[in-house]
Amino acid sequence: MRQSLASHRRHPIRRPVETDFYDEQGREFPKLTRGMVQRAARYGHRQTVDGGEYLYRVGERNVDLFIILDGEVDILESDGRGGHTLVTTHQANQFTGELDQLSGRAVLVCAKVARPTTVLRIPRSAMLSMVRAESDIAEIMMRAFILRRARLQQNAEGGTLILGSEFSADCLRIQSFLLRNGYPHRLIDTDKDPDAREALKLFHVNEAALPVVVVEGQTSVSRPTNRDLAEILGIAETVEVNHVYDVVVVGAGPAGLAAAVYSASEGLDTIVVEAFGPGGQAGTSSRIENYLGFPLGVSGQGLASRAQVQAQRFGARLVVARAAKRLECTDHPFKVELDDGKVIASRSVVVASGARYRRLDVPGIEQFEGQGVHYAATALEGKLCAGSEAIVVGGGNSAGQAAVYLSARARHVHILVRGDGLSDTMSDYLVQRITQSSSITLHTRCSVAALEGNGRLEQVRWTCDDGREVVQPAANLFLMIGAVPNTDWLAGCVDLDRNRFVVTAPGAEEMQEFGQYATSKAGIFAVGDARSRSVKRVASSVGEGSVVVHSIHSWLASLQR
Repeated sequence: MRQSLASHRRHPIRRPVETDFYDEQGREFPKLTRGMVQRAARYGHRQTVDGGEYLYRVGERNVDLFIILDGEVDILESDGRGGHTLVTTHQANQFTGELDQLSGRAVLVCAKVARPTTVLRIPRSAMLSMVRAESDIAEIMMRAFILRRARLQQNAEGGTLILGSEFSADCLRIQSFLLRNGYPHRLIDTDKDPDAREALKLFHVNEAALPVVVVEGQTSVSRPTNRDLAEILGIAETVEVNHVYDVVVVGAGPAGLAAAVYSASEGLDTIVVEAFGPGGQAGTSSRIENYLGFPLGVSGQGLASRAQVQAQRFGARLVVARAAKRLECTDHPFKVELDDGKVIASRSVVVASGARYRRLDVPGIEQFEGQGVHYAATALEGKLCAGSEAIVVGGGNSAGQAAVYLSARARHVHILVRGDGLSDTMSDYLVQRITQSSSITLHTRCSVAALEGNGRLEQVRWTCDDGREVVQPAANLFLMIGAVPNTDWLAGCVDLDRNRFVVTAPGAEEMQEFGQYATSKAGIFAVGDARSRSVKRVASSVGEGSVVVHSIHSWLASLQR
């Protein structure tokens, strides 16, 4: 078997080109200055630890931050077989931790004292206070935390393994969930990976149970749900009963994350509920090139992960793999019931639950979802298109971004639109790229008539207004048509338009003080794609999420009157 499943070795640290703040790999394991350590000492206490002792182990939650004053601390990650592999050794003035330090989730590495060592131990709650108050220390730590997580993701070899076919719908779902939540893992493709046969024996996995997720080389779970994964891997947040938040944000797309960043940064007790993972519909965009401040573009997931770090730095909590099931709005505080039965109480609610792409009205489409029919075009789906034809249905920016992205991976990309062209619905920079690309063909006034295949999608049949019928061999079809709002959970609490988007800026005079994102129910606000007549752009969603916090302050102030 390759060394990825062998025991005890040091991972090489990959050094990507330094293009921006987040790519400066030289800052992955920095040293604090003496003055910084002296200031940090106000937040913790000195502790002497014997060699061989663990400061924390894989899977522990809410771990403390440790700054090494004298001695050495080894950082170890799982080798996938129940043992550990050395990542690095921290020495004087270096510090432990990565992104789980902010979220309080289960840590991915162990910290083991190599020899008698003196550390500055800072409780996690005090660490959060420190990164808000000490901006220079925070900058160094945040950069290091982000780069360490990137290293764990790039070099994922052992901790969490997925055994299964990359063409399996469940396998694709599991990978997507872990990627969207920034969780390091590795796929052993049972169709073509030479390690697969030995891995199945090593972990005593029956092929009928695939896909299987193996955690720390010890726990194997067959076809876990997203909620199962969140619980097993320590991604899930504990929902506190009898606690009343200032703000509950439902949805972690651009609008929801912006609302979380701004509300938490202004001292409001904030919690975010997200059914899948940060990013929302925008998180499936391979590259957004017209977002302010990113001249080379940014992936939707990259933007979302940075926003998540910001929100958590300011103290916002993020609950993933839990969907809002119902809103109780007759009493105050409001109560959001989750699909696992837990209830979150809050003085205000921000509806940022967004929208999803509409399912194509074609018989039998359900059998091909995840088996060739996709609603996202990320690197996962892009790999499946290598060397084959792909079809994108839709004329908006998401469809254009998908087509451009896939054209570098698929043999050829076909775009189907019902209209006469793209200029009315798509940004000009995307239209120009599509029309100039020899790898993309636009088919106007055409629509999908049938999907065909044995188990997996094999060909797509479409018809056009001029009477033509085309049968195109294709293993992957990307649907980005229309928007269906995720508002069923609102249970009649607020006014919806005829398409079930939330109506905002009601005409009642007594509601005007709560701003343009107020709904028909005081204290409940709506932003982003779930809002009626919203622009459906990432930048506008971020703007709405940031601006709504002013209205929340007005509402909370009114409760004191």
